Amino acid sequence: MAEGDRRALGRLDQPIPEKRRATDGPAADASRMLLLDGGTFLMGSVDGQAHPADGENPVRPVRLSPFWISATSVSNDEFAAFVNSTGYTTDAERYGWSFVFRLFVAEPLRSSAPRVSGAEWWIQVEGASWNHPMGANSGPIGTHPVVHVSWQDATAYAQWSGGRLPSEAEWEYAARGGLEQAVYPWGNDFPQGRHAKANIFEGTFPVHNTAEDGYAGTAPVDAFEPNGFGLYNTVGNVWEWTADWFSISHRTDLSSDPSGPTSGRSKVIRGGSYLCHDSYCNRFRVSARTAASADSSTGNVGFRLARESVDC
Repeated sequence: MAEGDRRALGRLDQPIPEKRRATDGPAADASRMLLLDGGTFLMGSVDGQAHPADGENPVRPVRLSPFWISATSVSNDEFAAFVNSTGYTTDAERYGWSFVFRLFVAEPLRSSAPRVSGAEWWIQVEGASWNHPMGANSGPIGTHPVVHVSWQDATAYAQWSGGRLPSEAEWEYAARGGLEQAVYPWGNDFPQGRHAKANIFEGTFPVHNTAEDGYAGTAPVDAFEPNGFGLYNTVGNVWEWTADWFSISHRTDLSSDPSGPTSGRSKVIRGGSYLCHDSYCNRFRVSARTAASADSSTGNVGFRLARESVDC
């Protein structure tokens, strides 16, 4: 999870290419995949908004080979097809609980259930899982992103679908949509309220969400306008798992198709979520990153798929 884990809670040497949309492929969702031609981009940020412990800096050049990536994060309907086909049991279901945001939990559970120290807005809810996102008596919305899925769950889905999780570098390249060093997928300004371009927490975190952007929780996977490459919700809505282990140490010279450290304690998640607010988090930016353990799950973390360019 973004705030803890289950145990503790310059110039480019190549132009950014135009997007190309997949027309077919090996899995049912192939029509929603985008083929990006790759190239060199500037990864990371020095915009002054980064959390030092997150390791967004330094800005460094990265060269990527062509790859496919989903236009949207995986939806509840898509994940349900996976579960129905395989009988897969998620980590949250095996543990018997997951973390739910406090405003989605009724009393007396809101006051009595275990919380995450230092992030007391997370309530440990028995029976919460991808199929019961706010507890045992709730159900998912099919077109919204699947949540309460761990990195291990996301990887299992990706393997079943014939894909994989994107590397962190692929994720950021795709999320930027072709804009060099912009703060957001659409530029440097962040309109809110009825002009919102992303689903974040609006109001006084964590006690009151005005939901002026239209959503108090998750939004449909294709809500708001896509970025320049055609990807939806690369900031806000839900954090997204990447393939990489988390590290704050980065090469400063040009690297090609980096895959991160070979091991670690946590995986990288990107993009922020509907709980991001500039008063405490401010990670709804394309360069923002944080860490989560591979078996952790919360109501604001999901994922999207990637594939090698030769796979489709």
